[in-house]
Amino acid sequence: MLKIENLRKKYKKFEVLRGLNMNLEKGDVYGFLGRNGCGKTTTMNIICNIIPKDEGKISFSPPVGETDTPLKEGGENPKIGYLTETPALYGFMNGFEYLRYIASCANYSSDINKRVQEVLDVVGMTGAASRKIKGYSRGMTQRLGIAAAIFDNPQLLILDEPTSALDPEGRTEVMNIIQNLKTEGTTIILCTHIITDVERVANRIGIMKDGLIVEEGLIEDVMMKHRSQSQQIVVRFTSPDNQAAGVLRSLPNVTASHYNEKNGQLVLNADVPELLYDDIISVIHEKKIKISEFIAQRTTLEDVYMAVTGLRGGAA
Repeated sequence: MLKIENLRKKYKKFEVLRGLNMNLEKGDVYGFLGRNGCGKTTTMNIICNIIPKDEGKISFSPPVGETDTPLKEGGENPKIGYLTETPALYGFMNGFEYLRYIASCANYSSDINKRVQEVLDVVGMTGAASRKIKGYSRGMTQRLGIAAAIFDNPQLLILDEPTSALDPEGRTEVMNIIQNLKTEGTTIILCTHIITDVERVANRIGIMKDGLIVEEGLIEDVMMKHRSQSQQIVVRFTSPDNQAAGVLRSLPNVTASHYNEKNGQLVLNADVPELLYDDIISVIHEKKIKISEFIAQRTTLEDVYMAVTGLRGGAA
């Protein structure tokens, strides 16, 4: 749906984008991850034709049978909805007025009032639409911003930190909206630092570092690629039990182990932990070993992100 090749952008002598490549399929929710200053916002602004690129090619996939449409600077392009990190809405307007204003900016030709009501229903803002925007909470502002971004039925929706600074209730509301848009087949770029939000709704991710996307793909493929060779299983005994620890440490699929005699915690490493689970449970049952915890520690998307960006030595 969107293909970016060798995208470059420089501000004076500082090269923000150094040959970035990105690929989205229609219907993807693309988790766009990276540290502050790595070039994410610059990339999104170029996709939206807000700022010009220096080099590279951006193309949008058209209907079947047509050729790809390259991004035209100053020309007609596919419809893109963009919610910036801190949307600046007109506080003197109410929700209805603001969305009608968005309709006029977009030269919306269908029934405006009907569409206003539709997008308000999508974001759950119908009851507050008659209130002045200056009285909205941060979560309400974000929801109205999403309503504006989807008003003209964009082919691509870009959301920059849509849940930042929201309380748990506001985050949940916004994430539910994104989940519903995903279900309807909307193609979305979700730029966020909240990795759990990406895990919840995205099917594809791109991790950016120093002006390049250094890891991209379906989440399950990226997770599998970076899965640690050895995974850990933690067993905590009800009270320290050196004999039981010795039995578990000697199981055939254990590749390494560490036992803390003071707190009764045993850490077992296994290349294929699934082969070890049944052995551990069988021995615990047979020897009547008393345990308080049994935890299989898996590689998470946060582990992958930290490893890829160099913030931590490797996935755990």
